[in-house]
Amino acid sequence: MDVPLSSSAALRRKGCPPLYFFIPVAPILFITILYGEHFLIIFGWQSEVHRPHQTLSPVKKKDGEKLAFAVGEAERGCDIFSGRWVWDERGPHYQEAECPFISSPLACQEYGRVDTDYQNWRWQPHSCSLPSFNASLMLETLRDKRMMFVGDSLSWGHFYSMVCLVQKIIPPSYDARSITAWNGSLTVFKAKDYNATIEFYWAPFLLESNSDNPVIHRIKENDRVVRRDSINKHGDHWKGVDIMVFNTYIWWMTGLKFKIQEGAFDEDDIDIAEVPTEEAYRMAMKSMLRWVNENMDPSKTRVFFTTMSPVHINSIEWGAHEYGNCYNQTDLIHDANYWGSDCRKSVMKVIDEEFRKSRYPITLLNITQMSSYRKDAHTSIYKKHWDPLTPEQLADPVSYADCGHWCLPGVQDTWNELLFAKLFYP
Repeated sequence: MDVPLSSSAALRRKGCPPLYFFIPVAPILFITILYGEHFLIIFGWQSEVHRPHQTLSPVKKKDGEKLAFAVGEAERGCDIFSGRWVWDERGPHYQEAECPFISSPLACQEYGRVDTDYQNWRWQPHSCSLPSFNASLMLETLRDKRMMFVGDSLSWGHFYSMVCLVQKIIPPSYDARSITAWNGSLTVFKAKDYNATIEFYWAPFLLESNSDNPVIHRIKENDRVVRRDSINKHGDHWKGVDIMVFNTYIWWMTGLKFKIQEGAFDEDDIDIAEVPTEEAYRMAMKSMLRWVNENMDPSKTRVFFTTMSPVHINSIEWGAHEYGNCYNQTDLIHDANYWGSDCRKSVMKVIDEEFRKSRYPITLLNITQMSSYRKDAHTSIYKKHWDPLTPEQLADPVSYADCGHWCLPGVQDTWNELLFAKLFYP
């Protein structure tokens, strides 16, 4: 939904700025987060200054049971999600120009970004160290197997990050490594010599919805509809995957209510009900967990769920100018007590509540807090714009800066370092 600047200013005064959010195959969307409440304490995202740090729902496993793909265990008491960013002179794992697969909305240097400091920060947990990402181990583990990222455009960036991390050790020929789009929703990177694939599947709600077309999905917030208990349509494409990484959040942010459809989308007589967003999101989590339990073998498959990716759309939150966002931000937020806006959905607590009930050992990747400090690392204005920018926009870069997605190399590579750590050292 396009929000005029006058409305944007009013929302800033209320402390709930609109979200300038870009979907990878569509023009910029302006999404307004209308309400929210603190759920940090539920997830354990509050600082140790305020309270003892709590982790997310633990991975459930029986005594003596070894999770699939694990080669060791984390240090006792090690919480890799609680830490700080430290400067790393070694730089990123790869250079933008070295990864030919980076999609244009994530290639910030190609589109004019000159500073590169955002690439040189490394995540350092407080009580331990992250194992170094090992591309050879990752590919050998994926030999004859499939890894899939499922969700929206943030999952899409997570996918491309993983591709860039592993592709550098593969000979640079088309036969050895390639990306293809098979059915529109599914994009596949294949490492031929390993018979391994890393895949991305577009399903912004996980359930069937009227936003499932990966090219034509410009559905206004209030017109988005999800079909109840319809995960199998997408799930049929997920069967046989060995490492699954789910994410869904931002597309649910439409306001107090969300539309749920009972029948199929091609039926003439359909029944649409508006329910609280938290209830709709809970329905999706229950469906996902039920599907995983029915279709995946925990002795052979690992399942991950990535938590909310933060946005930096209101600079007043970190004590800067009232009218501003991530545009022209080149430094981190160094305040360990910074948690961002209160404008977050209470539905996030549903993840913790529902996952604790799951019989399947699902690993939560808590990327929210560590990413909250990184106002410097968004794509901002340095990306391909699918619609021509107006003279008014060009005169005011803040108005079209993308403060939801991340440059590559960058923050999402750290997400994959966390994924690597939890996959091999749970």
